[in-house]
Amino acid sequence: MLARPLRLHRPAEFRLVTRQGRRVSEPGLVLHAHRADDAATRVGFVVGKVVGPAVTRNRVRRRLQHLLAARLNKLPAGARLVVRATATAAGRSSAALAESLDRALAKAYP
Repeated sequence: MLARPLRLHRPAEFRLVTRQGRRVSEPGLVLHAHRADDAATRVGFVVGKVVGPAVTRNRVRRRLQHLLAARLNKLPAGARLVVRATATAAGRSSAALAESLDRALAKAYP
């Protein structure tokens, strides 16, 4: 799980990243990446009802949080990310989600 200071909370923060950030699509997820002026890296997750019932959505969100927590040290200072799970995310293995996340991060921050 990501610590509270590392997560996006406010709708305005999500809106800023999704509207002004770079969008990268990969199987199972869509990544929105933006850089802020401060040095804090912050991440938000969007897992909609299209993914499945609440239990499935929470499982997908926890898997994505775990995968991203291991990659936070590779992100540049001030990185803001919104990771949105697509309908196929629940059916993908953690290894497949990790590959998608790695490819998306490489495209967003070359």
